Amino acid sequence: MPAVGDRVADGPVSTLRGAGVSVDGRRVARVAFGICIAILAVLVVVLSVAGAQKNSHITRLKDHGVPVTLTVSHCQGLLGGSGSNDAGYACSGTLSMGGRRYSESIPGDVLRAPGAAVRAVAVPGDPPLVSTVSTLAGERASWRVFIVPAILLVILALLAGGGLLRKRHSRSRAPADPWSSSRGPRGRTRG
Repeated sequence: MPAVGDRVADGPVSTLRGAGVSVDGRRVARVAFGICIAILAVLVVVLSVAGAQKNSHITRLKDHGVPVTLTVSHCQGLLGGSGSNDAGYACSGTLSMGGRRYSESIPGDVLRAPGAAVRAVAVPGDPPLVSTVSTLAGERASWRVFIVPAILLVILALLAGGGLLRKRHSRSRAPADPWSSSRGPRGRTRG
């Protein structure tokens, strides 16, 4: 604590050796804005591709799927939230197709006894593309898988458009070039 009557400095009390750090808030904001735009763009692409693949898988299973029997090999309980309650089960099983035996995950979260036979549909030539008959019955290829990517695309377009307008507006308000007149900075005449 300074004594009464001592002057208190308005600046820093001490400095560190070496270079100082200065942060340009506008540059940090531009970088953060650019990162947000990039993340949104990646999300739009990833979610659109995932939706198209889901629709394609449903269509292929319905149009080209053949009945198979999955034999349950094992099921594992999944914990949800804090880990104190069940969130379902992940089961895997084996199926035979074209003289080959495949081990696949069984869609759904139902507890199944090891050795149980599950009616399923699989696409010949693409055995990992398999679904239980009951799960496939409730599935439909739908345009709704593209709602979230479309909303994100609109947000991306609005943000990008707003950023471009702001950039254009800030350029129009930028100070004139100091070398554009006959006198340069500090009153010196160009010659």
